Amino acid sequence: MELLVVLIVILGLVFDYTNGFHDAANVVSTVIATRALAPISAIVMAGVLNFIGATQISGVAQTIATGLVDIHDTTQIVVLAAVVGAISWNLITWHFSIPSSSSYALIGGLIGAAWTHQGYEAVLWKGVFGKVIIPMVITPIIGFILAFSFMKGIYFYLRNKEETHKQGLFLHLQIGSACFVALSHGLNDAQKSMGLITLGLFAGGYLSTPTIPLWVIMACAVVIGLGTATGGFRMVKTMGFSITKIEPAQGFAAETSASAVILTASFLGMPISSTQMIAGSITGVGTAKSHKAVSWKVPQKLAFAWALTLPGAAAMGALAYLLAAKIGLN
Repeated sequence: MELLVVLIVILGLVFDYTNGFHDAANVVSTVIATRALAPISAIVMAGVLNFIGATQISGVAQTIATGLVDIHDTTQIVVLAAVVGAISWNLITWHFSIPSSSSYALIGGLIGAAWTHQGYEAVLWKGVFGKVIIPMVITPIIGFILAFSFMKGIYFYLRNKEETHKQGLFLHLQIGSACFVALSHGLNDAQKSMGLITLGLFAGGYLSTPTIPLWVIMACAVVIGLGTATGGFRMVKTMGFSITKIEPAQGFAAETSASAVILTASFLGMPISSTQMIAGSITGVGTAKSHKAVSWKVPQKLAFAWALTLPGAAAMGALAYLLAAKIGLN
C-alpha cells in the first residue's frame, strides 16, 4: 500500500507538470503574439505566477477530492488509474498539438476509473453535471460574450486616438492582464492535482478527512510552475496566431475576460478549462473586429477536441484500471 500512495503522489505531480507545459500556451499565447513580451520572458512570468496562484486555495481542489466520485468507494487503484489516463491523454494531445483541456482529462480519467471499478453509481453525477459539464458548455460562451463586449468598448474609446497611443497603452496593460491569466491558471489548474493526490491519500487511510495537506499544496504549486516555465511553445501558434490576428488591445481584452471567468469559477469550485476560456475570449475579440477576422475552422476544431476529451480520457482511465486489475494491483 505504501508503494501505491508513493505512485499516486509521483504521478499526480507528473500530471501537474504536464498540465503546466500543456497549458502554458493558454497563458502566454496572446502576449507573445502581440510581442508585448519576449517568449522566454513570458514563459518565466507565467511559471512564477502559476506558482503563486497555485498556493491560493479555492474550492476546485475540494470538488476533485470529494465532489465527483464516492470517496468511500474509491480505492488507490482508482486514483492511480485516473491520473495515468489523464497523463496519457495529455501526452497524446500535446504530441499532435491539440490544445485540449488538462482539467477535463483528469476528470474524465477519474470518472472512467471509478465507473469501471464500482459501476455507474460510483460517480456523483449531480456534481459532475453541476460543477463540470454545465460550466464546460457555458464558460467559453461567457468568455466570448465578455471579450466581445469589452473589445467593442475599447474600439469606442480608441476611435479618435492616435496609433502610438493605442500601441503604447495596451502593450503595458496587456502585460498586467497576462499576469492575471497566469495567476488564475495556477489558482484553478493546480488545484486539480491537489484534489486527486488528497483523494488518493484518503483512500489509502493516510488522511482521516479529505482536507488538502500543506505539503501537497506546496508540491503542486512548485511543479506546475516548473511545468509552465519549461514548456508551452508547441501550441502557442494555435492559440496566439491561428484563430485571429491579435493586437495589444485585443490581447488585453481577451486576457482580462478569460481571467475574470477563471477566477470566478475557481471560487465557485468549478474546475473549468483555461484552454477553453482563452480560445473563447480570443474568438470574441476577433469577432468584435469582424466576423471575417476569425478563422472559424480553428474554434470548430478546438470544440471537437474538447468534446472528445471527457470520453477519451475516461476510456484511458478505464483501460488503466483494467490493466491494473489484470496484473493484480487491485
